[in-house]
Amino acid sequence: MDTIIRTEKLTRQFGGLFAVNQLDFEITKGEIRGLIGPNGSGKTTLINLLTGVYEPTAGRIYFNNKDITAWPPDRIAKEGLMRTFQIPRLFGSMSLMENMLIPRFADFSLDYWFHRHNAVQRANELLEMCDLAHLKYQPAKTLSGGQKALLQIARCFMVDHIQAFLLDEPFAGVNIIVKETIMEFIHHMKAKGITFLLVSHEMSSIRQMCAQVTVLAEGRIIAQGSMDKIASDPHVIEAYLGGQS
Repeated sequence: MDTIIRTEKLTRQFGGLFAVNQLDFEITKGEIRGLIGPNGSGKTTLINLLTGVYEPTAGRIYFNNKDITAWPPDRIAKEGLMRTFQIPRLFGSMSLMENMLIPRFADFSLDYWFHRHNAVQRANELLEMCDLAHLKYQPAKTLSGGQKALLQIARCFMVDHIQAFLLDEPFAGVNIIVKETIMEFIHHMKAKGITFLLVSHEMSSIRQMCAQVTVLAEGRIIAQGSMDKIASDPHVIEAYLGGQS
């Protein structure tokens, strides 16, 4: 099957610490891949590298076989690789609808009014899917933590050309209803061909969502496969229980 994201010897060093260390990593088009590991294992650093927030110390990053190493985040997003943050980054004083429209019209042009109707229609559809439509004229700062997470996810799909979506701890601090809504949304978009990488400490959610799981420790892959396979892997057990911080 086709690979959509691939890294070669990807490395990010902070002083004497290797947060990601000579990482060779691949994701296949259309899959939902889980990424787990102890705190400090390099999961968020990897997402930051893939999406241009950090530049690699060494190594290469490929998206659809195109070298995107050290591209700025906006260029990577335009290529179709999107992400969320552990703490949702929203425009609190703007309404949900306004937050939804920003990605579509980030590069303002004179055809704004020509496309606005379709953009609003798309925003309504996405907000409905996330059970947020009834709040669309409310300021984003009035939302609960779980609702903010949903809005952050939905907003990314205002970009027509999205191909892959990296979610950093999407289930953290949300109630079971919001968690189920996020899962349903992911499955719906996977059916449309979107590839997902889920970073999460919620093992039950990863088991439910992901056929393949990658385990990081100290910036390296220590195991890969189904949850049942990696749960009994001695390297994984050691990483989680062996005192790594």
